[in-house]
Amino acid sequence: MPDERLPVLAKIVKTEKIIPAVVEFYDIAGLVKDAAKGEGLGNKFLAHIREVNAVIHVVRLFEDPNVIHVSEKVNPVEDIETIRTELALADLATLEKQPEIRMNATREEQAARVVITKAIKLINQGNYELAKLLSEDEKVTIQHLNLLSLKPVLYLFNVSEKQLEQKTATEKLIKDTMNELNIKASNLYFCAKLENEVLSLSGEEQREYLKSYGLGEIGLNRLIKSAYELLGLISFLTAGEKEVRAWTIPDKYPAVEAAGVIHTDFTRNFIKADVIPYEKFVEVDGWTNARAKGLVESVGRDYLMKDGLVVEFKIGT
Repeated sequence: MPDERLPVLAKIVKTEKIIPAVVEFYDIAGLVKDAAKGEGLGNKFLAHIREVNAVIHVVRLFEDPNVIHVSEKVNPVEDIETIRTELALADLATLEKQPEIRMNATREEQAARVVITKAIKLINQGNYELAKLLSEDEKVTIQHLNLLSLKPVLYLFNVSEKQLEQKTATEKLIKDTMNELNIKASNLYFCAKLENEVLSLSGEEQREYLKSYGLGEIGLNRLIKSAYELLGLISFLTAGEKEVRAWTIPDKYPAVEAAGVIHTDFTRNFIKADVIPYEKFVEVDGWTNARAKGLVESVGRDYLMKDGLVVEFKIGT
């Protein structure tokens, strides 16, 4: 996870060890029509994708006769619809495999069967976006099924260098594509060819090259940050002589649970947390001055964490 705050903190606390937050991406081969029936990588693909927290759907927009498309034509609407259909059909198979309700079924099993029946009906009617069509309570009820259609999706459009330069036209094409499919989801666009070229350049050369296309940073960094936001994640920071580190937690996570991300014992033995916004920490040049100026807040276990807090946990024995 790119984080320009970490080197600044490292300089203040005089450490060379920097550990950024991590977002893992799994590059899985493209899905083809009838994958749910075993075509292409079929169920092997679907088994992999069930384990992820979110789906990044890379959609081709660029035209290049030297790069073969599986359908022999570039049609982003059809490509997106193929993926959505195959994921929904895979979910339908999962839902239909669920056993019928027993006479002595628990309240939870009865509730799950109601939602399963509703989801089957929605998919059969061509309504594939279960994440939007089911209530939060309904989604929790069947979360054990790990349905693909319930995962948040980010659409990543792969464009040409020319399309990158024609920003207005490209953004209109993406908007029209999403509107035609009635999809309201996060999206980004990038040029894979350009990304490969940029990686061979030095930091300053990268910035100048990207600037010529109206970009502030490489596509991978933008993707990571967007994925973080999509999943509702934030980072809190720890800064000491041993290391400077960013820790990943859900937004508004209680301080006691955040402590447990560092070590499970910290949850059990939590006393308090000293917190200060990153900007103030940098402004006063570290913990000593921050405490002397009364800028450090001592908070309890139920304090809701915010992104960019520099934190020091007090743990009992």
